[in-house]
Amino acid sequence: MPVGRETAPDDFELHRLSWADFDDLARGKGGGRTIRRLRRAERSRRLLLLRALVDDVAKVPHLCGPLPSPESAWELLARVQAEAPKVLDLVLAHPYTGSWVGYTTRLFHHRTTGVCPLWVHIGHVHAIAAAAAIRAGLRFRTSVPVWHGGAILPTLGLARLPSEAPHAVADVEGEVGQAVEIRSGTTRVHLPHDHRVDAPGWWGMRQVSIRAHDQVLSVRLDDIDPYRGIYEPVLPQRLGTDEVASWWRLLTDAWHLIVQHVPEIAPALRAGLESLVPRPAVPFRMPSASTGEAFGSAIVGHPDDAVALAATLVHEFQHIRLGGLLHLTRLREEDPQERFYTPWRDDPRPLAGTLQGVYAFFGVTMFWRALAHASPGFADRRAAFEFAYWRNATWRTLQVLRDDSALTTAGHRFVNGIAERLGPWQDEPLPAEAADTAAALAADHYAGWRIRHVRPHPETVAAVAEAWLAGRQRLAGIRVTSDRTPTPVPDGAWSQARIDLTRLGLVQESGDTQHTMPEAWSTVPDATPADFAYTSGRLADAARGYRAELAADPDRPASWIGLGLALSGLGVRPAARALLTCPELVRAVDRRIRTGAARVAAPDELAGWIGRLLP
Repeated sequence: MPVGRETAPDDFELHRLSWADFDDLARGKGGGRTIRRLRRAERSRRLLLLRALVDDVAKVPHLCGPLPSPESAWELLARVQAEAPKVLDLVLAHPYTGSWVGYTTRLFHHRTTGVCPLWVHIGHVHAIAAAAAIRAGLRFRTSVPVWHGGAILPTLGLARLPSEAPHAVADVEGEVGQAVEIRSGTTRVHLPHDHRVDAPGWWGMRQVSIRAHDQVLSVRLDDIDPYRGIYEPVLPQRLGTDEVASWWRLLTDAWHLIVQHVPEIAPALRAGLESLVPRPAVPFRMPSASTGEAFGSAIVGHPDDAVALAATLVHEFQHIRLGGLLHLTRLREEDPQERFYTPWRDDPRPLAGTLQGVYAFFGVTMFWRALAHASPGFADRRAAFEFAYWRNATWRTLQVLRDDSALTTAGHRFVNGIAERLGPWQDEPLPAEAADTAAALAADHYAGWRIRHVRPHPETVAAVAEAWLAGRQRLAGIRVTSDRTPTPVPDGAWSQARIDLTRLGLVQESGDTQHTMPEAWSTVPDATPADFAYTSGRLADAARGYRAELAADPDRPASWIGLGLALSGLGVRPAARALLTCPELVRAVDRRIRTGAARVAAPDELAGWIGRLLP
């Protein structure tokens, strides 16, 4: 092995990325060659972590439990490298080799068990070595952990070995030119010649290959590897045949969209994305996730359509390649304070998460821009709205981020590279309706974030409430606006109903639903009649509805902001201005007035009074 104990430092090849490649990545470019460089760096990183873990465990052999020492797995991997080095590279590049070694290393150093006994996690190295030996066609014998009756052979599949104990051991034996056998107790499972197909006692790893023009995307649909989760290992969640077929159809259409509309991303994406973890659908959401430790993998909820899936694949691929870059260079200093507003999250974010989000939604903006500029007739209004929404959201966050002192020199160069492409897009013409709707919903989310996460100074609240009750027309010496640091603890729940209703209407126009809008709006989580009235353009009805909601629940954040949106559309500017720029103050003053005051304020009357006092 290249990282054995006897290896001299001079034998190491340093992984470097040229500034040209760095700048290409920042601008959302960089083809398969750059991604393969990131992948080679990941291989070395994982190998170093693996060697360190093997060495550490050797000092405390009792932590291996009933399994052999990891040294024997290392020796088997060394045999694989000697006989079939490309096989070793494949197994090391497997995304969940990275997530496993990172997770287990943390458990070992903290001496915690995780979701399984520590020996099960440490023993996964034998499963990795066995899978590599099988692929290399070696003769070998080893033992692997069994979790709730499943013995994973990463990249190959899962042997199903019924056991009463939640954690057990299985023996794996391979002979040259003969079938592999996995044994536990009296149960024997023979690995089929084509390991991708299911067989008695065996679940094969599903592989999907799709061609669009000359670009082939080949990914695993991984529903069995225990280390495919983000935070903790998870048990298999086997997809049914119909579900696999649905994913295949959606991926086929999504890949064609990517190749056709964002061809600059396609070669890099096919080189960098090798595993998808399918998750169930979540109504009106497109949940997805990835981690830098599992380079090449994305967890994706079942989408409503191929367009949403294509946007999500681009989004997660941006996370993947930024994660790889961050293992080569430092873009930021450590700054865990949750202080940034981001339009894609309802809570304040730290610098690291904000940088990841900006890069991911830069890719999303790129995708929707391409669709918005495509030939007429392709979901025009939907693409135009999404492009308008995300270009502004990403640019707004980038402007705050790019001047942050916690960015390194390379970090400033990286975000400035994003800005070079994203900036000119802000001026590209779009239909006025799409731009106006996107601007209103951006204001909706920002105001909703402020009312929940910004706390006005108590002295300011008291002074404004006193001035209101005294009937004053001026606030001498009182600073109404505030740039106070946000708190991660929300003051009330937030509703995404208005943007969900807007997107539902755009999808309805493209003919992708069987329901009419009046029938469908009630299926949107937390949607109220006032929300439906607002998104339908009935602003006076919406304002009346939000007033009624506040009469029933004066603290509901979405009702305060909804009233501000409706009043803005009706041209009631002072009240709308207060409710959309400092809603936290309006609600806090309203609360104080309601605590025993004889004069109760109407929501828009109070907001209008505060709005006229704003600088």
